[in-house]
Amino acid sequence: MSTAAISIVVVVAVVLAAALIIRVVRAGASRRERALRRRFGPEYELNVAQHAGDTKAAERELDERLRLYGDLRTQPLPGELRERYVAEWAAVQEMFIESPERSVTSADRLLARLAHDRGYPSDRYEEQVAALSVHHSEHVQGYRQIHDTAGLAREGRADTEELREAVVHARPFFEDLVRPPHHGATTGATTGPETARQPYGERRSGSGLRRWLPGTGTGAGTGSGSGTRAGTGRTRFGHTRKGGAW
Repeated sequence: MSTAAISIVVVVAVVLAAALIIRVVRAGASRRERALRRRFGPEYELNVAQHAGDTKAAERELDERLRLYGDLRTQPLPGELRERYVAEWAAVQEMFIESPERSVTSADRLLARLAHDRGYPSDRYEEQVAALSVHHSEHVQGYRQIHDTAGLAREGRADTEELREAVVHARPFFEDLVRPPHHGATTGATTGPETARQPYGERRSGSGLRRWLPGTGTGAGTGSGSGTRAGTGRTRFGHTRKGGAW
C-alpha cells in the first residue's frame, strides 16, 4: 500500500473515531439531561431559565444539589405534630380574611419550621430550598414564592392578589411536606387527620361563612351546602370573604 493510501486510511480512521467519541459524549449528555429532567421536573426548566438558558451551568448546579442532598435522610412527622401543623395552616388561611400580610408572613415561618421538623437544613434559607428542591421539586417553587412575597409584605409592597396567590401556590408544598409517610399523592386515601392534596380554608354558603374541617371530608353543616362532593368524601376549595378562591 502506498504512503498516500496509508495516510488516507489514517485520516479516515481518525475522523471516524472522533465522530464516535462525539456521538458517545452526546448520548451521555442526553441521558444525563433526561435523568435530571425526571428527577427535578419543573425545577429543571426553572433552573435553566435562571442561568439564562445555559443548560450546562444549570445541570452542574442540579448535579451539585444531588451530591449534597440526594442522600439526605428526613423523618416523617409524628401524628400529633402533623395534626398541629394542619390546624396551624387552616388558621393561617383564616387569618388572611382580616390580615393578608400577616397571613403570608406567618405561612412563610410555618413552612420553614415544618421543613426543619422534617429534617431539612434550617440554618440558611438558600440551603434549605436547595435541599427541598431535590426531594420536593414539584412544589418547592411555591415555598420560594411565599418567602419572596412575605418579604414584600413586610415592606408594604405586595397587593392583596399577590398575597392570595402566594398562599394558594404554597399550599401544595405544605400538603407535600405534611403528608403521612407512604401516603399516595393521587389516591385520595385517608390515613390520618388529613387527605392527600386536601384543600383547607373557609367558604361562604347561604348560611354565612362556614369553616371547612381539614381532612374530614365534611363541612361544619349538612345538607346541600355541605363541604363534600357527592360520593367522594373530599372537600372542595374554600373561599375567603373577599371572594378569593383557596
